[in-house]
Amino acid sequence: MSRAGAQFTLLLCLLISPPLRADQPTQEGFVYLDQVLKTARYDVRYAGTENFVGEPIDGYQKARIILTREAATALAAVEKDVALSGLALKIFDGYRPQRAVEDFRRWAADPQDIRQKARYYPQLDKPALFRDGYIAKHSGHSRGSTVDLTLVDSKTGEEVDMGSPFDFFGPISHHGTALVSVQQTRNRETLRQAMLRHGFEPYSAEWWHYTLKTEPYPQTYFDFPVQ
Repeated sequence: MSRAGAQFTLLLCLLISPPLRADQPTQEGFVYLDQVLKTARYDVRYAGTENFVGEPIDGYQKARIILTREAATALAAVEKDVALSGLALKIFDGYRPQRAVEDFRRWAADPQDIRQKARYYPQLDKPALFRDGYIAKHSGHSRGSTVDLTLVDSKTGEEVDMGSPFDFFGPISHHGTALVSVQQTRNRETLRQAMLRHGFEPYSAEWWHYTLKTEPYPQTYFDFPVQ
């Protein structure tokens, strides 16, 4: 084939089969959340050092949030719901590769690494993080329909006071705790009720953690990287 003919064939192939868009995850059935939500803020802690490990976590190659299409669609309804009260969503984590969970397990097995203890788990030792359900061998996040989030003022972006920060491991982060104020309890309930209305269920030990009840992959733990 001549050079001109080869170039024509290449152009024809590109027209028939265009390359994958850069804003689509590699796994079918998943979407980047910033392609679905309109007003959400993002603070992808595990892609950086501001987390309970203190360094980027395996599998988080970019600071973006991925969810199943179904979970993202439901979360878009939550976004519209809270906007009626002048609020927006702030997302900390969504889909979590299984390799990230393994990274957490290796960290938890190292008793010498307690550099983030004062900030994230001051009243617990590392074995308690497994015992009390803060870290699991398999995370619902790896199924792609679990999200960690909070509420912010839609105008200022300031986080609503929930009484404890994201990923603080201890009783103060539990739903129904008496360790937070009445207003902080109301703030948590605002988020909880909005999530419940649109098909998510809470995790009792973490006020920020919700899973879509009708998740499409209830038995599958994915390991493709966030990139």
